[in-house]
Amino acid sequence: MGKPKIRFEGYSEDWEQRKLGDITTKIGSGKTPKGGAAAYKDDGIALIRSQNVNGDRVDLSDVVFIDEQTDEDMKNSRVLKGDVLLNITGASIGRSAVFTRELRANVNQHVCIIRTKGSDASPEFIQLNIISSNGQNQIDSFQAGGGREGLNFHQIGKMEFLYPGIEEQQKIGQYFANLDHLITLHQRKYDETKTLKKYMLQKMFPQNGEKVPEIRFDGFTEDWEQRKLGDNIVEYTEKTTENNQYPVLTSSRKGIFFQTDYYDGNQIASADNTGYNIVPYGFFTYRHMSDDEIFHFNINDIAENGIVSTLYPVFTTDENLDSRYLQYQLNYGREFARYAILQKQGGSRTYMYLNKLRNLYLTVPTAIEEQKKISEYFTNLDHLITLHQRKCNELKEIKKYMLQNMFV
Repeated sequence: MGKPKIRFEGYSEDWEQRKLGDITTKIGSGKTPKGGAAAYKDDGIALIRSQNVNGDRVDLSDVVFIDEQTDEDMKNSRVLKGDVLLNITGASIGRSAVFTRELRANVNQHVCIIRTKGSDASPEFIQLNIISSNGQNQIDSFQAGGGREGLNFHQIGKMEFLYPGIEEQQKIGQYFANLDHLITLHQRKYDETKTLKKYMLQKMFPQNGEKVPEIRFDGFTEDWEQRKLGDNIVEYTEKTTENNQYPVLTSSRKGIFFQTDYYDGNQIASADNTGYNIVPYGFFTYRHMSDDEIFHFNINDIAENGIVSTLYPVFTTDENLDSRYLQYQLNYGREFARYAILQKQGGSRTYMYLNKLRNLYLTVPTAIEEQKKISEYFTNLDHLITLHQRKCNELKEIKKYMLQNMFV
C-alpha cells in the first residue's frame, strides 16, 4: 500500500501491490525463424527484434519481415495492439514499449510480450512502471553478477508494482503519452533541421571547381572569386599580463565554452595563465593541431574577452570577409578539408599554424552582402537546431522527474 508524491486531483485511495503474473494473460517471447536471417523477406509480416524496441516506443524504421508460413509456425508469439514489449537479453535488456499499431507482427526470442487481463491494468501504466527506477532496479536484482544478461518469464511474472484504479492509471498513461509526443516532435524537428543544414551546406557553396553554388539567393549573379585567406584575416597577438586576467575558454568541436562550464566546474588550464592568448569578442580561435585532420574554428561570442592557451591562434577578418561566413566555410567546406589533409607530414598529428592557414585559397562571394546572407541563413538554422535540442532535453528531464515522483 502507498501513494506517490505527485498525483492528479480527485484521487486519494492507496495504491495496491500486485505481481505482473497476477494481472496478465501472457508473458512469453518468440523464437528465431527457421533458417535465421535467411528467412527474412522484403515485405510480409513484421518481425519485431530488440533493436525495434527503443526510446519507449516501437521503431519500425529497420524492421524485417517474415512470410505467412513462418508466422504460422510462430503463432504463439503474434503481437496484439496494447501488448507491452520488453527486451529480455543483451545490452538492451529492460527497454520496453507499448505496441499501439493495427499491424500484423511477431517477435523473436529477444523480445517478451506482456499482455494484460483487460480492465485490471493499463498497458501504458505497466510499461511506465518497467522503465521507472523501481522497475529497472528489479530487473537488475534478477541478474547474476554485475552485468545484465537475461530475464526469464518467471522473473518477469514476479515483478511487483503498486497500482491505483484503472481510471487513474489511464490518466497517468495519457500524461506520459503527451510528453512522449512532444519529445518525438522536437526530436523529429531537430533531425530534419540538421539534415536540411547538411544538404544546404553542399548546395550553397561551389563544388568541384565551380564558380557559383547550385542554390543562391536572389539578386546575386556574379561569379565567386578565389582569394588567398591571408589577404583577408588579421592575426591578434595580445597576451595576458597577469593570472586570471580574463575567463579561460575552451575551443572544442562542439563550440566555444567557459572552461569551468565545459569541465563541470573544473579549470584544467595552467595554475598560472599569464601569457595566454587573449580572444576578444567576435574573434576566431582554434586548436592548431589535430589527430584526424579535422579542425574546428570557433568565434568568441560568450565573453567580452577570454583567454586560451598559446596552442590556439587568434585572428579576425577584415571588412571584405564576413566572419560568420568564413566560419561556416572553414568548418564545413571541402576546400579547407582537402587543404588540411595535405598538411600532414608524417607522424600522427596534422599541424595548422596560422601561417599555413594564410596560404589557403577559398572560393568566396565577391559581394560582402551575399556572404552575410549565407551566414545569416545558417546561423538561423543553428538556432533552430539548438532550440529543438534544448526543448527535447528539457522534456526528457521532466519525464525523468515525473517517473520518479508519480510512481511508488
